[in-house]
Amino acid sequence: MRWLALLILTATLARAEGEQAGTFDYYILALSWSPSWCALEGDARRSPECKDGAGYGWLLHGLWPQYERGWPSYCPTAQENPSRADTAAMVDIMGSPGLAWYQWKKHGRCTGLTAQAYFDTARRAYATVNRPKLFRKLPGAVKLPAAVVEEAFLQANPDWRPDMITITCKGGRLQEARICLTRALEPRACGADAIADCRMQDALMDAIR
Repeated sequence: MRWLALLILTATLARAEGEQAGTFDYYILALSWSPSWCALEGDARRSPECKDGAGYGWLLHGLWPQYERGWPSYCPTAQENPSRADTAAMVDIMGSPGLAWYQWKKHGRCTGLTAQAYFDTARRAYATVNRPKLFRKLPGAVKLPAAVVEEAFLQANPDWRPDMITITCKGGRLQEARICLTRALEPRACGADAIADCRMQDALMDAIR
């Protein structure tokens, strides 16, 4: 019976990755608050993104193809992998070429696009978002309700509705803003499994370095 359970689990995991490239319903544009990532992971890695004076705020974490429920990942594709120049060109909005490479490998391949087209699409999606400027002016770390961050994004993007954006937290810190977009990069309602707002009333938000 234990072997049967293991076989069932293995089959389930196999179906969780490697879906057909280009078959998806919408995108999630994930914007990471760089100071939080640095505090949680980046400082330990000595990431250049986290050096004093780097000045990063809302960085592009990734552009993720989604199904109405669930998402594809690590899809097989005939498209060539990006060059070092391609990933290095994304540093201004992603912080590191390593992140750009990883996002292509896990998510970009599932779009069915070439690497260059995927990065171009991600850049255009990033440019559609008005990122609230007030968070760049924090004099130091603050604690605030995560809902305040969502409201700031809604005010900066008046065409959005609350069901089009999700705010996440990690390790007691404000982590990400995730915006749902159509394949044409228009704002749309998130799938039911993608709406899970952080409900913290005292999420830590570190200031930009």
